[in-house]
Amino acid sequence: MPGKKSRSRASKHQIPAIRLADPFYERETERYESPLPSREYILQLLTDAGCPVDADAFAEQLHITEAERDLFQRRLGAMQRDGQLMLNRKRQLCLPDKLDLIKGRVEGHPDGFGFVVPEEGGDDLYLSPKEMHRVLHGDKVLVRVAGFDKRGRREAKIVEVLEHVNQFVVGRYYLEGGVGFLIAENRRINQDILVPPENAGNAKSGQVVTVEIVSQPGAHNEAVGRVSEILGSFTGPGMEIEIALRKHDLPYVFPPDVEAQASKLPSKVQKKDMDGREDIRHLPLVTIDGETARDFDDAVYCEPLGRSGFRLVVAIADVSHYVKPKDALDTEGFNRGNSVYFPRRVIPMLPEALSNGLCSLNPEVDRLSMVCDMRITTAGSIKEYRFYPAVIYSHARLTYNQVWDWLSGAAKPDTKQAALMPHLEALDKLFRTLLKARAKRGAIDFGSTETQIIFDDQGKIKEIVPVIRNDAHRIIEECMLAANVCASDYLHENKQPALFRVHEGPTPEKLAALRGFLAEFGLDLGGGDKPHAKDYGVLLEKIKDRPDHGLLQTVMLRSLRQAVYSPDNKGHFGLAYEAYTHFTSPIRRYPDLLVHRGIKAVLQGEKLPAKGLAEVGTHCSMTERRADDATRDVDAWLKTYFMQDRIGDEYNGTVSAVTSFGMFVAIDEIFIEGLVHVSELGQDYFHYDQAKHMMLGERTGKKYRLGDRVRIKVMRADIETSKIDFSLVTEIEPVQEETAAPKKKASRSGGKRK
Repeated sequence: MPGKKSRSRASKHQIPAIRLADPFYERETERYESPLPSREYILQLLTDAGCPVDADAFAEQLHITEAERDLFQRRLGAMQRDGQLMLNRKRQLCLPDKLDLIKGRVEGHPDGFGFVVPEEGGDDLYLSPKEMHRVLHGDKVLVRVAGFDKRGRREAKIVEVLEHVNQFVVGRYYLEGGVGFLIAENRRINQDILVPPENAGNAKSGQVVTVEIVSQPGAHNEAVGRVSEILGSFTGPGMEIEIALRKHDLPYVFPPDVEAQASKLPSKVQKKDMDGREDIRHLPLVTIDGETARDFDDAVYCEPLGRSGFRLVVAIADVSHYVKPKDALDTEGFNRGNSVYFPRRVIPMLPEALSNGLCSLNPEVDRLSMVCDMRITTAGSIKEYRFYPAVIYSHARLTYNQVWDWLSGAAKPDTKQAALMPHLEALDKLFRTLLKARAKRGAIDFGSTETQIIFDDQGKIKEIVPVIRNDAHRIIEECMLAANVCASDYLHENKQPALFRVHEGPTPEKLAALRGFLAEFGLDLGGGDKPHAKDYGVLLEKIKDRPDHGLLQTVMLRSLRQAVYSPDNKGHFGLAYEAYTHFTSPIRRYPDLLVHRGIKAVLQGEKLPAKGLAEVGTHCSMTERRADDATRDVDAWLKTYFMQDRIGDEYNGTVSAVTSFGMFVAIDEIFIEGLVHVSELGQDYFHYDQAKHMMLGERTGKKYRLGDRVRIKVMRADIETSKIDFSLVTEIEPVQEETAAPKKKASRSGGKRK
């Protein structure tokens, strides 16, 4: 890009008139010592030309001097990489939209073909294996629609590769017949990457390595790489996490400047940092978390206020006091977006000096916090609230099971802990109140089972068990919901730009599909074209005792959209809130840190800029999905490894998904999924009915549907692909036909902490 400005600038009389006509000339002079034509002006001139323009003639038209020529070429090159313009074979500048070109991102498929996901939306375009030879998964391209493939899909031809995004790839290195190559762990990168012997270092065939791409693929050449890191044996302890970190491009090593800043932080709260804060160290605030938790974001306290309700104090770690905008800690926190929790290992958003130390609300030490102090009525509505910075002193570190044992009478606290019981009992009463308000509000409560992998002393999986949620979990959940709602209301009322946690209702297409599916069972969602969360809740309550409850609930859940972070407040459909944001976990979520800064700005009478918030929201939504994908990969690998010793064993399970190539079954006892391929369903031609989530036998009329109960045998567990294959033994409890709606005569009318 052009060099940054210095104090001296070219005077306007030295600039040709055509350059001075640039609407963004003043902006460019502010940025650069020698202002070049802006991108917008270049595009305007090319549009006005109405045809491709010779690149050299265009430079002369703009009076680009010899000294400016290199900088001007860099600007044009950057515009090419961004898909704003391109060069044709005659070295003419062209506008892609005039050539009917589509800019998009390549989505590779393990079978060798791929798709282009258009940047401007619309249906994906098919890329043949021949076209995929030029690119890798994730690359950005300009394509032209070249017709239709045999299945009627729009087929694309790559006109130009705008950006190769893969710099490093993790996978298995092999050496066969003197030829070295890498098979990527990410199966969407189907192409082998050549690794010449001189680039292999000390890597041995079969080892997991990271390869740096030194030559990207082209129409007539393979990608070439150099081994940059040798991770070791594929089945080595913790290798599944090492692979996931690199496969999903998760930052896992803190840069030196971040470590340096963290090392300069004090080990405890300084007296000077308490200035201007409310001192509530006398309140018996406590943390309530899981047994293995190490970072404590939140502490709670509750006291009854008689007929007027309750006082609820939620104190959240004041990370924003130590992490300032644009400093090294902030930049790295943004890059990571969130902490990532693997079995036996955490990749924190912030260094441990903060996440487990200075910002963690550890017991019996002073800590800085941001407090949401609420008054909640006996009807469960928040009557008033107040935010303020405070210094707190957690009186105990408690666990969910511990608190629930005390509240349920299964155990008694010791003498010291007994003093906390009145406050814990008040929390329990408040929870019951908030629960009734939740039901009245109509929040959706989908039941789901989370699992935990238990390891033995040798690091091998001992068992996989369900995580049992008790009411202590739900007490904290409701407290956090209340604080988050207050935060969103506070920011919204004070017109402070912020990132909201947005969860929109179902799309019209998904809603129509859901209604059609429910009609098969004589059910109706209600709510017309725009159902409310309460409509979902009413139906869930209605079907909870049906034998096909699991099937119906799963389909209802899949009709909803994914929650995202956005500066545009569109409400939270699932929780039935008009506005919702994340305030309660700034140690492990970057959006929460931004919310804290927004609240502090309001308290100080300031207003933070809204510019760039949409991009930050998109980034944080991406890092959240990235973390989910990485943890899913690790869980899948561990479960596949666990099943290797169980080949031939039989289990009962439930059909958890139906696809065109078979059905996935979740085993009851160990909560592991595997595939029953369509060829294992029986001697018949089976056809997939997407709308009904069903496989239907053409000859026998045999049906296999989401939610059916079956018995399976474990046939294969391939840790190379993390895939488990089952064969079908028998049905044990299919979804009963009598649960479906009776056929109508022709004469009748009608038709996870928040």
